[in-house]
Amino acid sequence: MARLKKKERHEILVRQVQDKPFLTDEELAGLFGVSIQTIRLDRMELGIPEVRERIRQVAEKAQNNITALEKTEVVGDVIDLERGHSGISLLKITEDMVFARNKIAKGHYIFSQANSLALALIDSPLAVTGVANIKYKVPVKVGEMLIAKAEVIKQRSNKFFVWVKTRNEKQEVFRAKFIMVSLAEVN
Repeated sequence: MARLKKKERHEILVRQVQDKPFLTDEELAGLFGVSIQTIRLDRMELGIPEVRERIRQVAEKAQNNITALEKTEVVGDVIDLERGHSGISLLKITEDMVFARNKIAKGHYIFSQANSLALALIDSPLAVTGVANIKYKVPVKVGEMLIAKAEVIKQRSNKFFVWVKTRNEKQEVFRAKFIMVSLAEVN
């Protein structure tokens, strides 16, 4: 990309961050062909928060859209949610989530991220997991960021059939097929 004038760079930077709020300063610097410090100065001038704060803001907005769970019951950060259709969740694997001996993530954290995302998709004040068919594909290590994507593939009455696929930066590490059941009374 040819070097842009500051005003043009600012206009494009604002659009880029609105479209892709998870772009890091490093990625933005590469995109514009400028230094990371220049991007940080641009962000400060424009009042654009750093990537962690942007992720938090997006997650907070998505969390407010969940009806089947309390915010504190969701494992991971839901960053996108269209109830009854699809959602995305992020989970950073920390030291307290892994086995001490081999630093591999305990499976219940990975399952819980997928399960709570599937429940979050259900537009009901009360829903439970009816069936879960899961497959752990690759061990997950401490420090990895997991991205779970869920999609409602079918709905029959009060049953929702949900696919969840979880990836790290390189490959799919987990997948699940859930049948979620809404227990809310049907009028």
